Amino acid sequence: MTVDTKQEEARTEPVIVVGAGLSGLATALGVALHGRPAIVLEASELVGGAAAYSGGQVWCGANHVAAREGINDDLSTTERYVRAIAHEHPEVLDEQALLRWLNTSPLAVKHWEDVGAIRWTVIPGLADYHNEADGALDAGRYLTNEVIDGSVLGEWRERLRVSPYFPIGTTYRDMLLKGRRASYVEDSEEDTTIADHAGVPAFGQAGGREHHHRQAAGGDPLTFGTGVVACFLARLLKEDLVEIRLSHRVMELLRDDGGRVVGARAEGPQGPVELRGPVVLATSTYDWDPELVREFLGLDPEDFGSVAPESLRGDGIRLAASVGGAIAKIPATSVPILPGWKSQVGTGYGYGPEYAMPHSMIVDRTGRRYCNDSYWVDIVAKTLDPDDRHLPFFLIWDDRHRQKYGLAATPPGGEYPEGWVVSKPTLRELGEALGIDGEQLELTAARFSEHAARGEDPDFGRGTVTYVNRFAGDPQNQPSPVLGEISRPPFHGLRLKFVGTGIGSSGVRIDGDGHVLDDAGAVIPGLYAVGSVAALTTMGSGYNSGFALGRGITLAYLVSNELGGAPTP
Repeated sequence: MTVDTKQEEARTEPVIVVGAGLSGLATALGVALHGRPAIVLEASELVGGAAAYSGGQVWCGANHVAAREGINDDLSTTERYVRAIAHEHPEVLDEQALLRWLNTSPLAVKHWEDVGAIRWTVIPGLADYHNEADGALDAGRYLTNEVIDGSVLGEWRERLRVSPYFPIGTTYRDMLLKGRRASYVEDSEEDTTIADHAGVPAFGQAGGREHHHRQAAGGDPLTFGTGVVACFLARLLKEDLVEIRLSHRVMELLRDDGGRVVGARAEGPQGPVELRGPVVLATSTYDWDPELVREFLGLDPEDFGSVAPESLRGDGIRLAASVGGAIAKIPATSVPILPGWKSQVGTGYGYGPEYAMPHSMIVDRTGRRYCNDSYWVDIVAKTLDPDDRHLPFFLIWDDRHRQKYGLAATPPGGEYPEGWVVSKPTLRELGEALGIDGEQLELTAARFSEHAARGEDPDFGRGTVTYVNRFAGDPQNQPSPVLGEISRPPFHGLRLKFVGTGIGSSGVRIDGDGHVLDDAGAVIPGLYAVGSVAALTTMGSGYNSGFALGRGITLAYLVSNELGGAPTP
């Protein structure tokens, strides 16, 4: 038998994709488009993973979508930006993977549009996170989907995970005009199925939120992460060579005598299932595994929760390690986790832009501010600084915040559930009730308010990050979308938690083409990783919203080309 014949026979063997999030679906689609079968094994009963819960931001420099909308960008400027934000821990940056991603990402983005997986649009006016960094752009690198109607999914619409954290059906253009919180509150008032936008929602377990008011009007528009996933899923469903098996949790990887990964064993509804073929791990990250959270972030359950699906249990990380795959760790101070809280309903956790909105601030137990408390990047870096940690940390706000914005499921002007928020007539009493130095809290609020009234924060620069002002602030508030005095009683507070969103940064070590590596840096044959299960060594300690999804679909493009026998771009 010739080598070519062996390779051809190998390509008739199905590719086993573990996880039905965006990266997993894209990989399976890419494989099928090259004529090779793929079987997707998803542990939960829904499709979409953490990507479906996200804002659907796909970051890509020098992309063709920006170019057709008249926005100038190039690869050298993009590279300068990524390097400028990844300088703090150069030891975790994989140079080869960085260049592979930057140069291939525009090709991948165009490829997925060319094959009908998605119609991209630029998110209007959304600036790169780090607007002060060399190479940053005011707009053009954030992509998301043109609105897709859920009806194109047929029976799979009921199996699509739908985000409770974004006003699905609203476009970014409309949301950024009104403000994220205002858009969600307005959307919530129209839809009685919403229980708590800031918790793991009951409706997420039965196919997601159903947009009754929109369907009644003759439409089911899907946007944000839910929409991006829906686009890829709709295209995937046209391919006969792809099979999606829900409620199939992979428990073991199979190897031959030479150490090659040759298949996987899963637990399905009817019992154990064993499949043969190369394996692509696409299981996202470790949010719901307390042991891995403690290992990678140094956080115990009292300080950590997650808004990602509960199926994100670190399975891919453990599977890779079981066959000798190396695990790469990114410093916890660079991981994209957000300040959040215990949900008002159920057992989940939540987050929202409320912590960044006017008339609020974050303090530690001394009653002092210590960071730009509207900007998660600075909050994480300062709170988890190993030489100067600020745990526990607390959100403090006044009654104007309650009246204007509410919090989580509590609408503007509403009353917080008993026992969820601490409310007191004075800041000193509030501090004492929360275990904070009340006298210092009063002094901190007074200084903060004096400058906030002028739209300034000379201490920590709140209000200076364009992305935060646009994405999280109140565009109607003057003189700043994220600054307002904290002076109107009663005053409110709660102890914050960090919440994961399915981007753990640490994870399986891969090369720039998605091959899983062992501790010696050698490729483990037959095993690949795409999406957030793979450590973000591609961009090191730098992060920008959309990096994870952008890299995910790029790796899916590369891995599916290799497994489908296509030329390497």
